[in-house]
Amino acid sequence: MLKTPRRLAKKVEGLSDRAVAWLFIAPTMALLLAINIFPLFWAIGLSFTNYRANRPNEAIANVGLRNYERILTDPDIWIAMQTTANFVFWTIALQTVIGFGLAFLIDRKFRGHAFWTTIILVPMMLSPAVVGNFWRFLYQPQIGLFNYIVSFFTGIPPSSFEMLGSVQLAPWAIIIVDTWMWTPYVMLICLAGLRSIPDYIYEAAEVDRASPWRQFWSITLPMALPFIMLAVLFRGIENFKMFDMVNLLTGGGPGSTTEVASITLKREAFEKWRTGYSSAFAIILFVAVFGLANIYVKALNRVKQR
Repeated sequence: MLKTPRRLAKKVEGLSDRAVAWLFIAPTMALLLAINIFPLFWAIGLSFTNYRANRPNEAIANVGLRNYERILTDPDIWIAMQTTANFVFWTIALQTVIGFGLAFLIDRKFRGHAFWTTIILVPMMLSPAVVGNFWRFLYQPQIGLFNYIVSFFTGIPPSSFEMLGSVQLAPWAIIIVDTWMWTPYVMLICLAGLRSIPDYIYEAAEVDRASPWRQFWSITLPMALPFIMLAVLFRGIENFKMFDMVNLLTGGGPGSTTEVASITLKREAFEKWRTGYSSAFAIILFVAVFGLANIYVKALNRVKQR
């Protein structure tokens, strides 16, 4: 059995509890600074320059706030932000409604609910790359099952429409995939909220002869609301940064119909190599997400304190 060297043991014994705590925290803090904090400040510095990563030997000029002005006055950027907002709204709306509905059903603890819970959670456990390629195959107009299922219920010929190639349908194709993949995540959070409601509250409501509908609106929904809002917060932040699913399914097309902010940022940084410009865009996105999330958290805290 290995023993601590005597000199090291004496040094450790002489340290206070706070010093020992900092000794354990220091490696994590150093890693956090190296991976997160330093790149953030570096990006902030680059956002005020005309730096291009594909031309590292060129002289770097300080352009001040010009990058930010160009971004905020660029109509293409605002179109990308509008597309992003559209994705965020519809994915959150569908995932919240369907996720809460599934959680409400599973909370009834019917026969086989554990099995169906496991089946529902499968999409969330898959890699986005797997999900993207899987749905690209399903969306194929000639051999994909999705078109044949739609044709079965509507009578429309399977080859008469293309989900990923249509300007009108491509956004909804991505919304469907994201909803299919992440609704189980919302369901889990909502299920935790439903399971946290004490049974004696429902027993008291039954004594007062409250109907199931009244119990839902007066007990279930208000007490589960903080958990629902928490799920909306998590999914809102993730969907605002949506990249992998859009890149795999449409790459921002057809045209720029599904070009969300993250796709625009990728093109500016790694196709046009406008590193300073893209850094400014990244900082604007960060501030937007941080500001909206901060406002939302304050609203969430007010709901929890009621």
